[in-house]
Amino acid sequence: MTNIVNFPGLGLYFEINRVAFTIGIREIYWYGIIIGLGLLLGVAFSIYEAKRVGLSSDNVLDVALIATPISIICARAYFVIFNFHQYKDNLLDIFNIRGGGIAIYGAIIGGVATAYIYCQRKNIDYRKFFDVGAFGLLIGQIIGRWGNFVNVEAYGSETNLPWRMEIFSDELSKMVSVHPTFLYESIWNLIGFIGLLIYRNKKKFEGEIVLLYIAWYGIGRSWIEQLRVDSLPYDASFKISQIVGIVTAAFAIYLIYKGRKKSSQTKEEIAIEDKDI
Repeated sequence: MTNIVNFPGLGLYFEINRVAFTIGIREIYWYGIIIGLGLLLGVAFSIYEAKRVGLSSDNVLDVALIATPISIICARAYFVIFNFHQYKDNLLDIFNIRGGGIAIYGAIIGGVATAYIYCQRKNIDYRKFFDVGAFGLLIGQIIGRWGNFVNVEAYGSETNLPWRMEIFSDELSKMVSVHPTFLYESIWNLIGFIGLLIYRNKKKFEGEIVLLYIAWYGIGRSWIEQLRVDSLPYDASFKISQIVGIVTAAFAIYLIYKGRKKSSQTKEEIAIEDKDI
């Protein structure tokens, strides 16, 4: 299970074993460890951010514990729905998640839905809670994409750019140079995280941070997805994640515009009332 991954333009050469270690006869993959690390660090930062804005850290932990299995199920379901031809002849393979096949958008949908229901039941301002969760999501995605590096997946079409990634193609039976799109997305999310970290104290309304995250991620995913060769569906010229990214980004930008306009009007009304007094 050793993969050769090179970055010849950068002078970097790797031999990567997908298996980190074994427990008895069970192999533990680096992919799972990296995803788990991203989840833990994302939750840890969300707890810190929750305390900073006056939310309970217990609520963050509750949502993390409830949403994690639901997000995994939704991530798998999303992948299976858009790639059902692989499973229609053997439906039991749908449950073989160790064989690969999950989608980040499915995980996000499951996590957001769970958090929203939890906030409604606990009478918590979901917009404020989502602003906190946006940072955790970004951290998870920044780190999680390196699981794709270990698995040699989420890569793009062939290229000769200086930062090209060289991998072995089973289809061509030779080494090929491709776009390291896993790296593009990781860096894009890192830039977004830093930007939101700087902006968080200047936000105009509750929920603006998560909307900025949705807009930023959607824009990035829409152009990165066009470079990938393993997107859902595999044989489409325009990918599902591109469509989702464009639609969600556009909707988020519209809501940001509406939210800022409303916030500005409220401030003007307060200023007028103060002047009258």
